[in-house]
Parts: sequence; structure tokens; C-alpha cells
Amino acid sequence: MSDTPVDPDEVRHVADLARVDVDDDDVDRFTEQFADILDYFETLDEVPEVERDADLVNVMRPDEVRESLSQEEALANAEETEDGYFKGPNVS
Repeated sequence: MSDTPVDPDEVRHVADLARVDVDDDDVDRFTEQFADILDYFETLDEVPEVERDADLVNVMRPDEVRESLSQEEALANAEETEDGYFKGPNVS
């Protein structure tokens, strides 16, 4: 079991916030598990930070203005159109 103090009342409080009914047997078990989880977080705090290069590179291409399809060309292969727009199925 963990050295981190976790009170059974805290477990009941968390269960109430989550709107979960917890039996007394489960409260004892969850108290131990919560304490273990908090210990894991303390262990993560001990992990040293790693220095990383701050040189980030933009991999996106710059926007370019260029010729595009006409409305008729864009709609040429559409199954259905209406008033110069794509027409899809009705959603109910």
C-alpha cells in the first residue's frame, strides 16, 4: 500500500461527485487503489526533463493563387445538382 494518505471519506466524496454508488467493501479497496495512483503521479514527478531542440519547421506549403475549376466543371460528375450546387440526400 502507498504512503500517500487517502481518506475513505475522500473516496466516498469522489463517488458522490461521479454519481456512483460504492459499497463499504469497495471503499476500502478504492482507498488503497487511489493511494497507489497518487504514488504513480509522484513517481512521474521524479522523471527528469529532457532538453529538446526548439527549432520547429513549418512543413506546410505556402498558399498559391492558381486557376480552379469552373462551376460547370466542378458539377460535371455530380449525381444531382440544384441551382448550380451539389444536391445531397434529405436528412430527417
